[in-house]
Amino acid sequence: MAGNRTFTMIKPDAVASGHIGAILAQINNAGFRIVAMKLTRMSAATAGAFYAVHKERPFYGELVEFMSSGPIVAAVLEKDNAVEDFRKLIGATDPAKAEPGTIRALYAKNVGENAVHGSDSDENAAIESAFHFAGLEVF
Repeated sequence: MAGNRTFTMIKPDAVASGHIGAILAQINNAGFRIVAMKLTRMSAATAGAFYAVHKERPFYGELVEFMSSGPIVAAVLEKDNAVEDFRKLIGATDPAKAEPGTIRALYAKNVGENAVHGSDSDENAAIESAFHFAGLEVF
């Protein structure tokens, strides 16, 4: 059964470009309820730990450097079928392949600077949410 929560981050590229408000509006307009949110900045160590699953991948170092390069907005979102619906809303990792109107089609610069992160499973949504938020921070 699909879960009702997912995790997202508005990445440093979208934050620096001033797209926080527009992205949050799209999230709200798609029927998601924000149950936790904060503006924060990950250190290289924190970003490395968050993306440890990719440690052996060739892009890991670039990813850690990028994700620690500036502030992010971390959020836990709630909606029926949250993970799948959010993945549809954000679009393909490559903005050139993302459906028109998706967050990445509108705000991503390229595959590496793709505006937002979205959990890829209910299990990862729970892990990623707990990584960024204490239980008392989620409503």
